[in-house]
Amino acid sequence: MKDIPEPYVKVNQIGIVLSVIAASIFREPYVLLFLWLVQITGLLFGKNVFVILVKPFLKVDSAPRQAGELQRFNNVLAVLFLTGSMLGFAVQVKWLGYGFSWMLGVAAFAAICGYCIGCTVYFQFKQYKAKLRRG
Repeated sequence: MKDIPEPYVKVNQIGIVLSVIAASIFREPYVLLFLWLVQITGLLFGKNVFVILVKPFLKVDSAPRQAGELQRFNNVLAVLFLTGSMLGFAVQVKWLGYGFSWMLGVAAFAAICGYCIGCTVYFQFKQYKAKLRRG
């Protein structure tokens, strides 16, 4: 899996945070459904709508890159949290729907600020798998 330019990663994180904030302020779960579609499209096809929209304005030639495998893992986590959110709304438990989305929003905001929670989870997951292989 190829590396991803950091500006693309940041654009996605900002899109997540803004979508979660908008859904919460306007009390509109359909914003989260749109976000789920953006994230699932990125996961399945490698095309992120947020990145497509701002790509012409980004300089990525000399930008740092992030591991594609790690970003895919983070994308899976985002889809899982958004799926939990959608299920919460589907069963009419709004606090659960917003709760899952806020957890994702906080994680994306932390990543923008420099601490990747998903990266920590990924590292622990890899450590656990290695420990299992060693016996």
